[in-house]
This record gives sequence, structure tokens and C-alpha cells, in this order.
Amino acid sequence: MNAPLRRVGVVVLVLFGLLFANLNWVQAYRADDYRNSPYNKRVMLDEYKRQRGFIMIGGTQLALSVPTGDELKYLRTYPLKEQYAHLLGYKPVSGAATGIEQSENAFLAGTSDKLFGDRFRDLFTGEQTAGGNVVLTISPTAQERAFKELAANKVGAKKGAVVALDPETGAIKALVSMPSFDPNLLTTHDVDAATANYNKLLNDPDKPLLNRALSEIYEPGSVMKTIIAAAALEDGRSPSTPVQGGQFYQAPGTDHQIPNSTGVVCPDTITLIQALTVSCNTAFARLGVDLGAQKIIDRAKLFGFYQSDLAVGRLGGKGIEAGTPVAQSVLGELYNKDGKGNVTGENKPIIALSSIGQANVSMTPLQGAMIAASIANEGKQMRPYLVQELVGADLSTGFYSARAEELQRSCQKSTAIGLQQMMISVVENGTGSKARIDGYQVGGKTGTAETGEGENTHGWFVGFALKDNRPVAAVAVFLENAGKGGSAEAARIAGQVMRGVIADRAGK
Repeated sequence: MNAPLRRVGVVVLVLFGLLFANLNWVQAYRADDYRNSPYNKRVMLDEYKRQRGFIMIGGTQLALSVPTGDELKYLRTYPLKEQYAHLLGYKPVSGAATGIEQSENAFLAGTSDKLFGDRFRDLFTGEQTAGGNVVLTISPTAQERAFKELAANKVGAKKGAVVALDPETGAIKALVSMPSFDPNLLTTHDVDAATANYNKLLNDPDKPLLNRALSEIYEPGSVMKTIIAAAALEDGRSPSTPVQGGQFYQAPGTDHQIPNSTGVVCPDTITLIQALTVSCNTAFARLGVDLGAQKIIDRAKLFGFYQSDLAVGRLGGKGIEAGTPVAQSVLGELYNKDGKGNVTGENKPIIALSSIGQANVSMTPLQGAMIAASIANEGKQMRPYLVQELVGADLSTGFYSARAEELQRSCQKSTAIGLQQMMISVVENGTGSKARIDGYQVGGKTGTAETGEGENTHGWFVGFALKDNRPVAAVAVFLENAGKGGSAEAARIAGQVMRGVIADRAGK
């Protein structure tokens, strides 16, 4: 054989080898990806032969599939529409699911390994057993109040979020993002209409598809003072320790003076509990600089900042088994660095601003609720979760039941009790008075966060309710660009949501 033919033969053999390798790669390693792709029409048609399972709370169905007369035998519907949109997500005919519909897709669709017995039985009966059902941890009264109070807030905020937790377990009792959307518009079998509806929502300047409770981070303002207070207590101070306040504080190395908010009276010497009660900026800015960057960073991490594996859904082993990812809450850079990235010292002006929740500090509303829950739960931070149970189509067989998991210890028990006293003082004597609930000890912290030149401030409230010294609920309310009165309105909404949790607990 001459050289040119030999070269051609080698090239052909190499190409056949690559083709063979690619076929094996597709069949052995990518088969599941292609088979389960939401864009695979054969998979879609096969999936719609089986009635998709319910997502429910008790006996209330939040997501269900109803029979139709078209090629796709079932239509996914959401009876409560906007009220549960961001936590349920949606399951479109074509395209990717979101929320619980995505994270529990295999179980709801009936393709999960957990439901192999049902599928095996169907081989002999010829029936198509419905997918499994997902039971959520939500308190329906709290969820309804969170949705309605947020939408009808008294300061005219158009965007915001509410998250409520059970401090002892981490179970999510309410999760609302505003503005919301009707997921039924995205699950119609008219694919062109669903696509048009999706594009309209996607291009809406208010971004209703965003889950502001989990996926967005915002400046927390004075809510950050709870972290600084925790670091101070862990450093040997007590709620009654005198700290230096004053009308202004000028951080070392800067000409900028940090003032107190309008109307806040902060004497030159003030106790730590009173500084939190009146939300004294100068005391906490100075305290943060005194503590130093590392103590602030370490304490913030223990309360959940920089948590890289946080997701909301079903727990499994040590961590999340299936769920919606949560954005990391961050402090920003508290150190100065040279041109090569080497640390040259603390950035004390930034530390001062960060200690009152400004500069580059940003957190999710879920993080705010986790801070309050940790303090209410005597320093133990529980991993948040949303799925309580997975049950079979007939509701009689249980495949999963949630077990609470301690995420980390945010602070010592004595520190948490001290923080409880300080935050209860904020509600009883300070800026959080609208969160009060008769017969319960309610603690909290308001926050007003500057967001930029000419923009209205964010309004925050994070807090908890105790009954006989045991935690009942923890909550975070965020009102984006709420302006004057935003934090007080957030406190009022928080009180209503916690009342909802209490009402449902009493009904059990």
C-alpha cells in the first residue's frame, strides 16, 4: 500500500474510533441526561401519561395535575396561584422546572428509584400509578398572612420578601417573594402562549420571577448589629457593659463621620443593651473597630454568612439532598491589600460601616431569619428545610420524613440568652414595638439600609417569639426601597406572620 492510501486509512480508522468512543460516551455516561432532558419530547409525552403527584400541606393541594382531553393527558395547575409561586416553582410542558417542582421532580413524576415498586406493579396491572406526593413544612395561616400583608404593606413598597422558620427544627413556615406571578400561565399546554407569558415575566422591570427570599442579597442595615453584639458578648462583654456612643464617630484614618439616624439619642456612655434598643450607630461602629475584622468575620460565619452549601428543600444525611440553592450572604473585604493581594492591615473605616450593616455587607432574607432563629434557639442554628414528607400516590406509604439537623453553633447559650434580652428590649422599648404579640416574649431588630444616592432606604425586621422561654417562631421581613417607616412596617408584618405560626401550632 502506498503512503497516501496508508495515511487515508489511518485517518478513517481514527475517525471510526472517535465515533465509537462518542457512541459509548452517549450511551454509558450521557444517557440519563438525554433521557431526562426537559427538551426531549418523547420523555415529555411519556411523563404526561402518568398523573404527577401533589405538592401539599396537610390535606390542602397546592399543586396538582388534572385530566385533559389533549395529547398530554394531564395539566399541572396551582389553585392558590401567586401565594405559593416562589416556593413551589412551576413545571412547564417544555423547558426546565423550578422550585420544589424541580428539586422533587423525579418523585412527583413517578420516576424516582423510591417508587420502583409502583412501576414494577404497573407492568402486571397495565395501570399508570400516579407520581408520589410531597408534603411541605409550611404554616398555611402564616403563609397567607405573609403574602397578603407584604402585598398590602402600608409604605407602598413594591418589592420584598418574608421568611419564617421554626427555630428548634429549621422547618420553613412561610416563604414569600414580592412581586409574585401566576405559575398557571407557564404550565399551559399551549407552548407558544407559555413562552410568551414567560418572556413577559422575564422582561418585567420588577422581575417577578426572582425569588428575593433566597436568591438575592441586600444591605441589612442595623440588623447587622445583632452579629456585632454577639461578637461583643462572646468577647467578654455583657448586655449591661458600658460602651462609648456619642453623636458622631470618626473611624481611624478617615475624615468621614458616622452619625446616628435622625431622632436617635445616644449619649457618650451607654450600655450595650440600650445601644441596641435605640440602634446607636456610633456605639456599634466603634465597637466593631474595637473587636477587629477577624472576630466579626468568624462570628458572621457561625451565624451563616458565606455558607456555600445552603439550599432549601429536602434534607439528606449531613446537608441538603434536593433543594433550591440559596445565595451566599457576605461581609465584603474588611482588610487592606497591596497590589499583589497581600493583606497590609485592617480597613477600619470599612469595618465601622460594616458594623452597622453598610459598606459591602449583603444578606438574603433567609439569612436574617436564620440569625433570629439561632438566637431564639439558644445559639443552635438548624439547617432550613421545606419538605416534611414524601408519601406514595395513595398517601399511605411514607418514603421520607424530615429529621432536624443542627447546622452549627452560632454562639454560646449564655450569649444567646443575653441577645434575647437585648432584642426583647428592642421590641418592648425601642424601634420594633409593632411586632409585639400579647402573651409572648417577642424580640427583634429593625434595620434601615442606605442603598445609593437618591434611592429610598430598605426596611428590615428580624425577630422571634418565645413562649415560656421556648422558641415558637423566627421571621425576617424585607421591604425593598421602602423609605421612611419601612423598618417599622416590616416589624408590623413580622408580628402578623408570627401570629399565623402561633395560630396553626395551637390548631394541632
